[in-house]
Amino acid sequence: MKLYRPLPEVTITLKNEEELALMREAGRIVALAHAAMRDALRPGISTLELDRLADTVIRDHGAVPAFIGQQKPNSPRYLHATTASINHEVIHGIPRADRILADGDIVSLDTGTIYNGFVGDGAWTYAVGEIKPTVQRLLEVTRAALYLGIEKARPGNYIKDIALAIETHVTTAGYGIVRDYTGHGVGAKMWEEPSVPNFWPKGTKGGRGGRRTYFDNVRLVPGMTFAIEPMICTGLGDTRELEDGWTVITTDKSLCAHFEHTIAVTESDAQIMTLP
Repeated sequence: MKLYRPLPEVTITLKNEEELALMREAGRIVALAHAAMRDALRPGISTLELDRLADTVIRDHGAVPAFIGQQKPNSPRYLHATTASINHEVIHGIPRADRILADGDIVSLDTGTIYNGFVGDGAWTYAVGEIKPTVQRLLEVTRAALYLGIEKARPGNYIKDIALAIETHVTTAGYGIVRDYTGHGVGAKMWEEPSVPNFWPKGTKGGRGGRRTYFDNVRLVPGMTFAIEPMICTGLGDTRELEDGWTVITTDKSLCAHFEHTIAVTESDAQIMTLP
């Protein structure tokens, strides 16, 4: 890897062709795990069953689950291959045997892999059984926002272009954006620079700690790899973390959808890495 330093505060690793090939395989295995979970999804299944299925697929294809063993401040080590966030849960929902999916639910399944030292990361929100048309629209708008962001991930553009494409689409559709969590660089580590927000802050620039109000407007160059992941809800987008130290919910209990692909910036456009 060579290092790219667009600003003093940010160090971004550019991947070479060999590293990108490893990331494509890591991403392909993410997609296979999602396909297995999607095919098994039905009312009455538990999120733990889905997690075990993804874990098996990942290991059977020569990778290891990237989420297992992850830890953040004031939280226990994570023990599962996936996160499973139901309805008003935004991200990081912990799979459990007693978390049974019901007809009309939506569930955001997120999983990551490590293949020969490199990470793939992808999330998708699925309908369980029959969902209301209003809920289907939330999923469609969020999925479209992801692809609009990906379209802007091309050389010469900036992180701001991705963020504004997502924000404009979502706010025009009348939905709220979760602002406490963002996309991120992916590579040899699960979380790398740069941050990839789903909005662009207006007004005074703040610091880089706590609730972040300033993001580095990095110029995109070939070899950058990161996850774009809009988290969109029917309410305001404010969140809080539960006592388990992981599960994040919307404070107003509004529904939330989450779609994520890992992408690489190429000489001409963005390549989606988390495809089968």
